[in-house]
Amino acid sequence: MTRICSKCEYENQDDYDFCAKCGNPLIEGVQPKNFIVYKAQPRINKKTIAISYIITIFLSWSGFIVSILSKHSSMGIFAFFGFFLPFYLIQSPVGEIKRHGFIQLAISLVGVALSLYVLIH
Repeated sequence: MTRICSKCEYENQDDYDFCAKCGNPLIEGVQPKNFIVYKAQPRINKKTIAISYIITIFLSWSGFIVSILSKHSSMGIFAFFGFFLPFYLIQSPVGEIKRHGFIQLAISLVGVALSLYVLIH
């Protein structure tokens, strides 16, 4: 036999004392035990962060390198693609990822500025 919650009408297993959906007591007089919920910090994959640095450097500095190698090329404008990944990382709710996003944004700004300088001169 299943226990039906009087609050949300969810069908629970008969050995449950509290509703699995809303937490409402299924038996009168049953008090929940005090417990502490720890919010786990998300794990940050160091390989992914390293790869994001490589991608950001490649995209933002490639225009500078291509502009130097091929004189008077307009390929330097593609350096703006180096901003996509840092702006994505900055929006993260995790502080460490956000910090890496700001570092990558600084790297991108330098690369794009050099690309535009070579493109203009």
